[in-house]
Amino acid sequence: MTDGSLTFGRFVSLRRTAMGWTQLRLATELDRSEDWMSQVERGVQQVQDVQLLRRLASTLGVEIEKLMALPQPAAKRPRSPRRRVSSATLATVSGAEEDDVRRRPFLTMAVAALVTPAVGQQAAHAGTATPLSGLEDLLLYGPGRLPAPRHEPTPKSVAASLVSSYQEFRAARYDELATALPARIAAADLVGTSEERARHVAQLYNVATRLTIKIGDNNLVAVTSDRALTAARLGGDPLITAEAQRMVSSSWRRQGSLVRAADIVVVAAEELLADTSVAVPARLATRGNLYATAAYTAAKSGDRSYAHALIKEATDSAAAFGRASGRVDGVQGVALHELSVHYELGDAGRAIELARTIDPSALPTPERQARFFTDVARAFDQWGKHENCYRALLAAEEAAPQEIRRGAVRELAIGLLRHDRRLPGVRDFAARAGVQAI
Repeated sequence: MTDGSLTFGRFVSLRRTAMGWTQLRLATELDRSEDWMSQVERGVQQVQDVQLLRRLASTLGVEIEKLMALPQPAAKRPRSPRRRVSSATLATVSGAEEDDVRRRPFLTMAVAALVTPAVGQQAAHAGTATPLSGLEDLLLYGPGRLPAPRHEPTPKSVAASLVSSYQEFRAARYDELATALPARIAAADLVGTSEERARHVAQLYNVATRLTIKIGDNNLVAVTSDRALTAARLGGDPLITAEAQRMVSSSWRRQGSLVRAADIVVVAAEELLADTSVAVPARLATRGNLYATAAYTAAKSGDRSYAHALIKEATDSAAAFGRASGRVDGVQGVALHELSVHYELGDAGRAIELARTIDPSALPTPERQARFFTDVARAFDQWGKHENCYRALLAAEEAAPQEIRRGAVRELAIGLLRHDRRLPGVRDFAARAGVQAI
């Protein structure tokens, strides 16, 4: 029951309070920050993404149509770019803007026509095994439910499984990796000294965490990152431990604890810098990754100055690594994080300008190439350039087809369907990304 004075934010606040939930708990359910949740309830943050509205409605126990009928703050207009992007790949296109009154009924139609599963569709998918079912079973029940190995694990086979796991992740062969990981983790826990076993298991759980982040399972992100850090500390390798701390930071970030998430990796970076047992180039490279992760987290919290300071630290560390090793991949990796930082801070124009300086063909793996194009697509979407967003998504799919099943890509695909269904092939692309339509 609503009246003319009840806004979207006020309604959400009242429902949350009636449930006995804090803003942080509700934000965590939506993979958002507590600050973002506060802005929604205060009526300064608009919520128009269909998938997010569905999750919010489900969490609050109300019909999505009821949420969408409530007035929200006016959408922020995209900033006008200071200069036109002239690259063929990143060319600007003009797009019409809709006001909030016209958009709300269209969103309602989008939910009914594009997102809501057909009758019987949910039942058909119920109980279907996910790519991570084997990993879930290993975490919940131990190795007893895994198929018996064909061969007894050896130090050589475990080492080979580590190499294969990293290769499969970098090649974005996520289904193949998800299938193989449980047996590889179980085997790694059987071979070598206790410290060797712990190091191998930690590395594989680090890979598992990165995989679950790609697939979007927050529960598994939390569990696998905890397993990785526990094993890494037993193994005693500072670099493996630092990477596990980075994965734990990602888990805290996805739960909405942004300050804690940033603090975890900043402290890890400083501890690693002081650890003289690690070669200088390796310390610099890992420190750069840690600071880049912290910068992205700070950007998600809206802390502009801290995010820029952290990304500068990451860039400096990556440049020092390049001078010490003669390699440039560290600088490229930080540039990808900086692209995400600009996007999270709402600086779509700066993100595109930075993207124009990056040669995607020089990025070393399909996973990085696809991540680059996905971030470019997000920046163009933020800027209101739907055609360019779509072209970037197609480039991401060409680089790594399995990458487009990520939640971020699905959200972009839904946005494209909402704004410009006339783009050639956009409906088929949305279907490949996992957007269910009738």
